[in-house]
Amino acid sequence: MSKIDETVKRESVYIAAFVGVLSVLMQAVFLVAGRWDYTVLCGNLLSAAAAVGNFFLMGLTVQKALGKGEKEAADTMRLSQRLRLLLLFVVVAVGAAAPCFHTLAVIIPLFFPRVAIAVRPLMDKRNKNGDGKEGEGK
Repeated sequence: MSKIDETVKRESVYIAAFVGVLSVLMQAVFLVAGRWDYTVLCGNLLSAAAAVGNFFLMGLTVQKALGKGEKEAADTMRLSQRLRLLLLFVVVAVGAAAPCFHTLAVIIPLFFPRVAIAVRPLMDKRNKNGDGKEGEGK
């Protein structure tokens, strides 16, 4: 196995941190709504781990595909996407079937990486222009 690229590590840590923050917020919403029990926590942990793992595996696949030809890289990415989607379906199926998981707490965290990806450009723009140093013409 080749070395994991620093970008894959950095972005995976970012996604994991964002998923963690949103998971805590989701737990708080369930608690305030009076709907919290241990199944919410179990479902959240299962799904958050699957979401972060899915993103990390995607990063590894992109890293691996960069060293290949165009067609082979596209095939690698397509296969990876299908297998990762299948993995997420299995997670949802297990979460819906097993009584120790709250179904909504399994489904909702799967969308947290998308939120993190959507928010990232806003955070980067603020960091570059917030201190007035990086945003100036260097």
